[in-house]
Amino acid sequence: MKVGIVGLPNVGKSTLFNSLTRAGAEAQNYPFTTIEPNLGVAAVPDDRLDALAGVMRSRRKVPATVDFVDIAGLVRGASRGEGLGNQFLGHIRECDAIAHVVRCFADENVSHVHAGVDPGDDIETINTELLLADLATVERRIERVSRAAKSGEKSLVEEAAALERLREHLSEGNPARTFPEREPVEEALRTLITAKPTLYVANVDEDSLAEGDAYSAEVEKVAAREGAEAVRLSAKLEDEIAGLSPEEAGEYLAMLGVGSSGFEEFVRAAYRLLGLITFFTAGEKESRAWTVREGATAREAAGRIHSDMEKGFIAAEVGRWDEVVEAGSWAKAREEAKVRLEGRDYVVRDGDVMLVRFNA
Repeated sequence: MKVGIVGLPNVGKSTLFNSLTRAGAEAQNYPFTTIEPNLGVAAVPDDRLDALAGVMRSRRKVPATVDFVDIAGLVRGASRGEGLGNQFLGHIRECDAIAHVVRCFADENVSHVHAGVDPGDDIETINTELLLADLATVERRIERVSRAAKSGEKSLVEEAAALERLREHLSEGNPARTFPEREPVEEALRTLITAKPTLYVANVDEDSLAEGDAYSAEVEKVAAREGAEAVRLSAKLEDEIAGLSPEEAGEYLAMLGVGSSGFEEFVRAAYRLLGLITFFTAGEKESRAWTVREGATAREAAGRIHSDMEKGFIAAEVGRWDEVVEAGSWAKAREEAKVRLEGRDYVVRDGDVMLVRFNA
């Protein structure tokens, strides 16, 4: 999945991006440091993969990955091209989901583009620009579809009417992802920024990480109202622990009263948001984590590994990751009847380990 990181200037987007990907994007205390979008790939931490690779004695371990796009800070007027806004909005359209970073920390050494820290106002500024950009897109489509609907074709007439309702929905300040009539305007929704799943990221200071504060509570309130996801993390802390060993990072987080890194919480929330799950392939040569949509069949999952496996799919041996680890090997799990044979329509579950049989 490709996640676009958006927000106002100086809210911690590039610092977060660097901590997630170690890509070394420039992060400075002035607006528009990021002119072209920074691209990076982050490995998804997964203890299940570590355990499987251990019992399989795998020579190589390949985690799932997330692609991140660090998009320059948006400002008021971005939908009209302010601050190179049109260019930046175009980058957002190419992403599968949006991570909206909101500043929830006070620091006189880090300037704020507005008067002061106000998460609600900051969110409204960004969302208003995204809504205005979508409104312009919908209005252009209404013009085209309305002209075509003069032919009397039923589907076009229905789409034109639904687009008018979508325009009203957006005009009232509602994101496209909450529009209830998806089917008539499905094609239009694919082009809209506010139709994308959104994860709000409350960027807090270290002292507020464990329990949160009034700033992060405001972000969570907005997310709940929109049916979006929200996570609380400290981009500065994530950047610091990214250079530590897993043991050192764990000790540091425990000292702060936090059970896992912000990145882990971020990824879990992103997977929930996009309806994604993880399955595994495991063996002596390699153990690997794969990402598929929730509800994917065994045959579709095989296609994630290789298109030839999907085309020539015969069956899949399937076991649960914890039972395979408990057995100590795939062969032992087979002997203990913890591995079963499933057909092409089997719905893959999160944590399944699969061995695909196929005709080459």
